[in-house]
Amino acid sequence: MDFSDARPRLPALTSLRFFAAFHVVIFHFQAMQTFIGPVWFQKLSSIGYVGVSFFFVLSGFILVYTYAGRPMVLKNFWRARFARIYPAYAFSLLVTAPFFFYAVLTMNFPFFVWAKTHLKLASALVLSLLHAWVPPAALTWNAVALEPVRRSLFLRFVSVLAAGPRSPLAAAVVAHSCRVLVDVSCLSGSDVVLNPDRLSIVNADVLGAFWLNALKFNPLARLPEFLLGMACGFLFLRSRRESKLASLLVLSGIAALLVVVYFSAVIPYPILHTALLAPAFAAIVYGFALRPNWGMILENRWLVLCGDASYSLYLLHSMIVGMYFHSTTGQLRYQSPMGILVFVLIAVSISALVYRFIEEPARRKLNPRREPQLGSIETQPPLEAAPA
Repeated sequence: MDFSDARPRLPALTSLRFFAAFHVVIFHFQAMQTFIGPVWFQKLSSIGYVGVSFFFVLSGFILVYTYAGRPMVLKNFWRARFARIYPAYAFSLLVTAPFFFYAVLTMNFPFFVWAKTHLKLASALVLSLLHAWVPPAALTWNAVALEPVRRSLFLRFVSVLAAGPRSPLAAAVVAHSCRVLVDVSCLSGSDVVLNPDRLSIVNADVLGAFWLNALKFNPLARLPEFLLGMACGFLFLRSRRESKLASLLVLSGIAALLVVVYFSAVIPYPILHTALLAPAFAAIVYGFALRPNWGMILENRWLVLCGDASYSLYLLHSMIVGMYFHSTTGQLRYQSPMGILVFVLIAVSISALVYRFIEEPARRKLNPRREPQLGSIETQPPLEAAPA
């Protein structure tokens, strides 16, 4: 590939975002006890938080694929990124604010203790995308709204993207991503061995442990996933397109995911939560970027739309799950297969509407130089950004 030329869009990667977001959704089915399902579903949903790992691997890949080796004005880049991240994030805070402030001001749940005693600080941290840096504040306000915080940190690696895919800096990213992946894995292992929070049980239901929250939610803990995605992006740009490898990569990644799902009960939670599946996700992303013929189903325009709306789905689903499955008296409802199907249709429809009438108009307003969409098979203008 001539790196000065337009690069083809990769709509299948946009569609994959929906499946990653939906994995997070079914995790909250179980975490909020709204739907348990058969054993295979319980195993799959119990590690749905790994969908966030997929987001960061994919984001690193797409940012490199879009920007590497191309002229870039940092001011324009940051404007485009802010326009991409903040409008939907702000909308999610707006619609969840009544629930959050009512709970903090009128209820005495242990979950809200820190926010109740530090309400102004907590609110300021959330609005400024800094709450993930403070472990007690990480789940404040809209508990799932952590991805934008981490993205805002990782975009500081933008200077690397101006380097050509064959530059020494690009090679350094590849090498450094492997080293950081090992370092974070060692940090996760240390938490397992040392157990600094002195927990008798360590799993996804533990929400108030300081050191575990620091490991789970601190943006630096997600850095290896993002760097690994960047490394794959550089390798993809500098390598020949061996489409025959696509199926092997995708199936290998899926097989690794299924193995981890099967053995998830015996894998220590801090290790499972932090970057364990990043190599598998990198293989899946790289494989679908090679565009195997059988993968064309992911280029269906409706799946691509779901992928475009996945950011809103991720930000809003927790509130939708609570409102849909719980009555005003707190009783569970709509737990039949038909009830689950109706929920999926409602959640996806709301997310698509937010994408169409809030995300996109706000992005056009904040960034008049329109970003191209990953969801088209047409060529991508060389100096524009694809959503990451």
